[in-house]
Amino acid sequence: MSVSLILASASPRRLALLSQIGVDCTVVPADIDETAKPNETATELVQRLAVSKAQTVATLHPQSLVLAADTVVHFSGAHGSIFGKPKDKREALLMLEQLSNNEHCVSTGMALVNGSERQQTVVTTKVEFGPISEAERLAYWNTGEPMGKAGAYAIQGRGAKFVTGLQGSYSNVVGLPLYEASAWLTQAGLVH
Repeated sequence: MSVSLILASASPRRLALLSQIGVDCTVVPADIDETAKPNETATELVQRLAVSKAQTVATLHPQSLVLAADTVVHFSGAHGSIFGKPKDKREALLMLEQLSNNEHCVSTGMALVNGSERQQTVVTTKVEFGPISEAERLAYWNTGEPMGKAGAYAIQGRGAKFVTGLQGSYSNVVGLPLYEASAWLTQAGLVH
């Protein structure tokens, strides 16, 4: 009997990344509260949310492998600012202003649930932005790309023009660390 994989995420970017490495899956988004807890670090937040998403969907589909991920942009340090998805234009422009001419981290928590077994990890990539003028921030906002993206930018889209340096996994910044995901899915017999 072949094992099926469920991606517990509505992110088209994660689905495209899995497809890129030859993995077919079914999408079943997890409906959970993604609010950070008081004093929760960025890495603690993404790990908790990834595990919660995977377990929530695995409860509904106990015969499937369930892969979940959650990504945030943040400044380094135990309690650096966490940038989720902007709620509106003002918040997106503020995020881009804070990221301008600065180094930030992108952390993705990832969890794979297979019955009673669970694997989990957090992958962090450092990204450096050059200066972004007010006019550039506004023009970028007007493309529509910042909405629905952690940190109000998409490295795989027009947001790439702000990046002056990257240390770590590019696919992690897009939303799923493929090296780690591929290793897990190879072990499960889904990637060859």
